[in-house]
Amino acid sequence: MSDPIAFTSASPRWALPLLFEGQAQKAFFVNEAHALTDVLLHPAIEGEANNPPAMPAEGETWLVGNTPTGAWADHPGELASLQAGTWVFVTPREGIKALDKSTGQEIRYVGGWQRPVAPAVPSGGVTVDAEARTAIAELVAALADCGFFAAP
Repeated sequence: MSDPIAFTSASPRWALPLLFEGQAQKAFFVNEAHALTDVLLHPAIEGEANNPPAMPAEGETWLVGNTPTGAWADHPGELASLQAGTWVFVTPREGIKALDKSTGQEIRYVGGWQRPVAPAVPSGGVTVDAEARTAIAELVAALADCGFFAAP
């Protein structure tokens, strides 16, 4: 029989608080873990901003910009979600994806937040192939429609 797992006080990837035997105020730790899970489970952000919105709704989540102010001042590049009337911040890890509801585009974190950029529609050149250009333009439009690129 293997030895039981010995947990630290938080999970290794997202620092979700864990309970331990005899812990006081267990409800606080469980609620904090649930709030962080609420932010991380299929995240969808309202958009990116440097300033917290004036009248945010509960559960509203934003990507904090590079020069944040106010309550977001020390959290550039993090996800900020209003939970129980206060901002909960999540530091992104490699591979997290989020839906940006303002653009309909999926963004991902790989060494920083990245957004796919649509390629330029072909123009000019010596030989013009109208069918190929139409096909490429339709491909770019389809990728934009499914959220890969921001809509033009």
